[in-house]
Amino acid sequence: MRLALFDQDRIGLVDGDHLVDVTELLAGPGPYGPAGPLQRHIELGGALSADPSDLSGLPRIPLADAKLEAPLPRPGKIVGAPVNYLDHKAEMEYPTSIAELGVFLKANSSVIGPGRDVLLPYSDMRTDQEGELAVVIGRTASHVPAGEALDYVFGYTCLLDITVRSTEDRSTRKSYDTFTPLGPWITTADEVPDPDALDLRCAVAGEERQHTSTADLIFGVAELIAYTSSVMTLHPGDVIATGTPAGVGPVRHGDRITVDIEKIGRLEVGVDGSRATPYAERPGRRVRTGS
Repeated sequence: MRLALFDQDRIGLVDGDHLVDVTELLAGPGPYGPAGPLQRHIELGGALSADPSDLSGLPRIPLADAKLEAPLPRPGKIVGAPVNYLDHKAEMEYPTSIAELGVFLKANSSVIGPGRDVLLPYSDMRTDQEGELAVVIGRTASHVPAGEALDYVFGYTCLLDITVRSTEDRSTRKSYDTFTPLGPWITTADEVPDPDALDLRCAVAGEERQHTSTADLIFGVAELIAYTSSVMTLHPGDVIATGTPAGVGPVRHGDRITVDIEKIGRLEVGVDGSRATPYAERPGRRVRTGS
């Protein structure tokens, strides 16, 4: 299934060019809180209250008319995989990869959905796009062996890991509000038998910048889940961003960014730099020493 969040807390099952409203079928009655009804559905174990093959009588709306939201607007945590493609390691001239760096966390408040705008914080500091496959955890995982790791996956979605190229650590540079576009929906794991064999493309302003296969990941999806779950317990609805390939580059006001991943979907967002300020004017810029 492809499950989207739309029109303020409604779950839509993508059926061709329509959405079938399956909110009560999957998540029960609201209110759902800031995490949204798909989070509740995942926490319930992905259980259905009726036969999903019988969609007769459920409300349907054209997909083109729906206002899609981030499928998980407030995930419990977002885990990032730094330098998880060798070609990206080479282009950024990093001496290390995920094997030495481990993983990092992004603020869950950085999530936005399809069609929204990435807000550039600084007018004079490079901000890059990073297109990635994201894994949505389906059940609690702690010290999971790689051979069993895919059993803990609820589904997959597209993610942009927007990054300021400044001096702060990764969690800061990647956690600004709007810096984690997510969507357009979650494709459930049964639709993706091998997440390590997906074509991924990312374009900015109509120009393709990134093109890879997830087969080139240093830590594949199962190994990444196994490693991450050895560090921290993963809970239903947590998101793991699997890393970005070569081709990252600056985005500017007015750009459109797209991520297309085979079997998953296409995520598109805009870029707005109208409120950007000089980096030197950021809060905390002056460091006082002495008395």
